[in-house]
Amino acid sequence: MGEQPDVIRFAGVDWGNEEHYACVVDAEGTVMGQSRFRATGDGLEQLTAWLTRRAGVRSDHVGVGIEITHGPVVDVLLERGFVVFALNPKQLDRFRDRFTVAGAKDDRRDARVLADSLRTDRRAFRQLTAAAPEIVELREWSRMAEDLTDERRRLVNRLRAQLRRYFPQALELTDDPGTEWFLRVLERIPTPAAARQRHHAAIGKILREHRLRKWTPQTLLATLRQTPLVVAPGTIEAATAHVRLVRERIRLVNGQLKMCLRRLDEICDEAQAGGQRDIGILRSFPGVGPIVLATLLAEAWRPLASRDYPVLRALCGVAPVTRRSGKRRLVLMRRACNGRLRNALYHWAEVAAQRDDVWKARSVALKKRGHSHARTCRALGDRLLAAAMAALRTQTLYDPTRLRQPSALAA
Repeated sequence: MGEQPDVIRFAGVDWGNEEHYACVVDAEGTVMGQSRFRATGDGLEQLTAWLTRRAGVRSDHVGVGIEITHGPVVDVLLERGFVVFALNPKQLDRFRDRFTVAGAKDDRRDARVLADSLRTDRRAFRQLTAAAPEIVELREWSRMAEDLTDERRRLVNRLRAQLRRYFPQALELTDDPGTEWFLRVLERIPTPAAARQRHHAAIGKILREHRLRKWTPQTLLATLRQTPLVVAPGTIEAATAHVRLVRERIRLVNGQLKMCLRRLDEICDEAQAGGQRDIGILRSFPGVGPIVLATLLAEAWRPLASRDYPVLRALCGVAPVTRRSGKRRLVLMRRACNGRLRNALYHWAEVAAQRDDVWKARSVALKKRGHSHARTCRALGDRLLAAAMAALRTQTLYDPTRLRQPSALAA
């Protein structure tokens, strides 16, 4: 992390959606001031001015402890030159026991705990730095893409549930009812009765436009013309009305998701063209697509920049948790991690095992040893992170021949 900043005053900020509490202590732990501020633009300006005035030194000599790693409070503090440190909320809960063992929770006390803990246990905190503009943009677009993916999954599940009510044979056409070609087919053939009335030509046009060769118009219509379910009167009318609404919402989400993925690619292309070689190196690995790449760069840019493999594997949830007590030793899966990074790494490992012979062989070997699919993906993800860190340190692209030696991926 480089040299520790020359911090001689310590502050804690307990942030909130409506109000922020702040406390300043000196090097001996004596409280120099406590106050609260509104969570507004004026309130944040007042907070930074108050911290400088109470500390009595320049802002770059004031360390500020806080529980979050980004947001308006962090941005303002960094922009004003304060040295900002982040602390995990679980660690703050442990430090709180120094001041009270009754389990009481008070925002004013939490600000004091943050300030005093930063004074005595700075090693437990993580120093924050301002992210580059492209990192901020990547973070936002990647999170929007994740939200849209979740929304699409919910809508597709609703569509699937409605089709099971009256038209289950339509679900035999695809595993993903949210694809555009299936939505168009469903628009032309919304019910089993409509399937018996449609001609091959209309369906053939849809299949040609989407370049689908799995189905011919004849086989597709034959599937949809299977014996329909016997349902109560009014069921088909109600279900098709629901399907029409969900279908249009899925189309909207599909378009927005494509826009997000396109923008993620554009941001990464611009950063790579601007000299960010790390992006090209990560892109060379099998299984790294726009969302995985953007999530890694946005959520883990600090450990990636410092090539800190232990921190990165802990953030991604693949570093196991070992509990030892006497003769008892228990190794557990890490639960405390960044959920977005965990999901991205899981997907990265899963796709790499499908598309790359080296990682596929490793996946098969792990499953032969009795590992479940999830545990196999975590192990592969850990090895992928180790390989990526090695490639970033040497500034070389992914080379599968270097991974065939067992020592190449030693942790």
